[in-house]
Amino acid sequence: MPRIIEVPDDTVCTLEECVQGLKDDGFDPRDEQSLQNGARWLRQLGNDREFLGDMLLAELKQGVKSAEEASSYGAQVVMLSPLGGEFFMRANFWPSAGEHMFRASGASAFSYELPHDHNFDFLTLGYFGPGYSSDYYEYDYEAVAGAIGEKAGLRFVERSTLDPGKIMHYRASLDVHSQLPPESLSVSLNIMHAGGAQGWLDQYRFDVAKDTIEAVLSPGASEVFLRAAVGLGCPNARDLAFDFAKNHVSERMRLTALEAQAGVLGMAERDELWRRAESSASKLIAAEARRHRAAIELEVV
Repeated sequence: MPRIIEVPDDTVCTLEECVQGLKDDGFDPRDEQSLQNGARWLRQLGNDREFLGDMLLAELKQGVKSAEEASSYGAQVVMLSPLGGEFFMRANFWPSAGEHMFRASGASAFSYELPHDHNFDFLTLGYFGPGYSSDYYEYDYEAVAGAIGEKAGLRFVERSTLDPGKIMHYRASLDVHSQLPPESLSVSLNIMHAGGAQGWLDQYRFDVAKDTIEAVLSPGASEVFLRAAVGLGCPNARDLAFDFAKNHVSERMRLTALEAQAGVLGMAERDELWRRAESSASKLIAAEARRHRAAIELEVV
């Protein structure tokens, strides 16, 4: 489960001081000193019990456009620092099951009861309210190919709560959690690592009852662009997809290129494409090819 980091520090810092301190010192969760330094800044910011309320009030006074920019990462999130660089900061709001926003939007809108990992490290601190609970699991990212329906090898650890003041380090591609609504509205503060390799690492949603990978949550912009270009019939797009399917260094991008091609083919041609892909040396591509061919057989029936 995520590592709990104890930071006994009563010092209070402003948001500006926290962000600048992280910029000056850097934030690399792979380095223990850098990780501890990030946790110290997060603790000091969390000790300021007024900064977030003041920030939200100021945003509301500036009007709708300013509020939209502050929540550009999603309706549940208020950005505390700009995107870009090796980290960014945000505040996450976690409604209870009894609140109108939960009843109107449903649990999935807030990622509740959707077991998932993360393809990046981050620190989180319980800032306001009792905090959400999670069922925590661990798994071996290197042991799975990433195919839908593949056995994940999840190991249940425990259920615990992000209590007020608790700091936790979520470890990339290791910690899995299924979040549960808090007893009342809660807020967490996060420092999110933004490493250059993140875009090439898969993030998964899991079916814990079946112990399988249920979905891939991290399609990159390049994957979306390739699918759209091929689907729209752009000149040379299919040639590029063909080249990517054969030669791209990323297994996930090779699979995307095959799926992009399949999306514009008739049933017989699709079946032939996936039949050839079944013999791929890539476990991911071979497994997904079998899944796609099975879906085609159901279409025929």
